[in-house]
Amino acid sequence: MEPSYLELHRKGILSERAEKALTLMESCSLCPRECGANRLKGEDGFCETGRKARVSSYNAHFGEESPLVGVHGSGTIFFSSCNLLCSFCQNYEISHLKEGVEVEPEQMAEMMILLEKRGCHNINFVTPTHVVPQLLEALLIAIEQGLRIPLVYNSSGYDKEETLRILDGVFDIYMPDFKFWDKKWSDRYCKAPDYREVAEAALKEMHRQVGDLMMDDQGIAFRGLLIRHLVMPANVAGASYVMDFIAKEISINSYVNVMDQYRPCGDVLKDEFINRRLTAEEFKDAIEVARGAGLKGLDKRDRIRLVFGL
Repeated sequence: MEPSYLELHRKGILSERAEKALTLMESCSLCPRECGANRLKGEDGFCETGRKARVSSYNAHFGEESPLVGVHGSGTIFFSSCNLLCSFCQNYEISHLKEGVEVEPEQMAEMMILLEKRGCHNINFVTPTHVVPQLLEALLIAIEQGLRIPLVYNSSGYDKEETLRILDGVFDIYMPDFKFWDKKWSDRYCKAPDYREVAEAALKEMHRQVGDLMMDDQGIAFRGLLIRHLVMPANVAGASYVMDFIAKEISINSYVNVMDQYRPCGDVLKDEFINRRLTAEEFKDAIEVARGAGLKGLDKRDRIRLVFGL
């Protein structure tokens, strides 16, 4: 199935979207932070990123969900920094310490083409919210060089609706987190008390654009929404509320990965609530509430863990 961005490109719409996204960087309002930095002139925004995107790494990744990985892997491009900057970030060196190098659009396009040539099933942009304009600039070049595989928008869920509408028809697959339900915790760990409201609106807009996750006869995703929820100690993330929202407001058929990978790192090693790993019981409870909400698309790895008590 042809990726949707090719039709936008043929109609000249994609270049218009890139220009529109660039204008949002002049007094930056790309994300809900709306920090107002003139990133076109090199000023760093809240994300500590200016005119150029910074890339930490790019490779064929086999640790993502199976519909993305397939046989040849998901072609991930990891962007440095972030617009949410969770204090417990599991990729702290990349998001907070900004490991990586600044790249030109031509260089990013070359990364996409190399990953496609390696046989990757998609191009998976990790933490792209703060570099949407740069991504679109690179995409225009990559298409001319032959890019023909789906794009994955892999974000924290702290995405602005206006920016997502610019991406309508660009991304065939959205993979957002839904991190927190209670603003007490999103404020404490991300300085984003509005996280829940923003994430709710973002997931609804993403689902409007691409619908439920669809896979080919090989089990490889080619379009749709895939939602991640990282279970955290002491029920800080509010799994039951998040699962209920997804089932009632998005779709009971949503593909949801309930994740148990939390580990204390970054600035939370002394935090009284999340300075430890998740217990098996806490994770099992989260799976049970997901099932109780009626969700039918739980990631298979989670079902395997539940059956075997892992």
